[in-house]
Amino acid sequence: MSSALEIEKGIYKTILEALFPSKSIVKVWSDEVSKNPLFASIEGVRVVQNKKDADILMLFHTYDIQKSDQAVFANGYLVLQRNKGNAVGGFYWQKGRPNLVFVKNKLQERGITLPKKLQSYIEDIE
Repeated sequence: MSSALEIEKGIYKTILEALFPSKSIVKVWSDEVSKNPLFASIEGVRVVQNKKDADILMLFHTYDIQKSDQAVFANGYLVLQRNKGNAVGGFYWQKGRPNLVFVKNKLQERGITLPKKLQSYIEDIE
């Protein structure tokens, strides 16, 4: 059986490939430094130290991100709720199970079309 870490890595890989299908290297910035080795272990991902250099901001603790040019992805239910005006989606564990959500209007704003296997995770979040 896969470890939770391997499952999490696979989910992030799927998310990043879906959001950036044409990029060979996706630059990730995270507000949770302990997650950087996980992101760095994903093929095609480069962890960056400066938000401005990133393609996507992975938020674990930031509840009030300002509008940014980068895609914002929430890694926690409350982080998603508080950043739903900016986040393209969220991933969090609830009752020991992974939950994945993509925000319909944010995907549309960015011109992102998810692959068929992820379309069932798109929600209208107001």
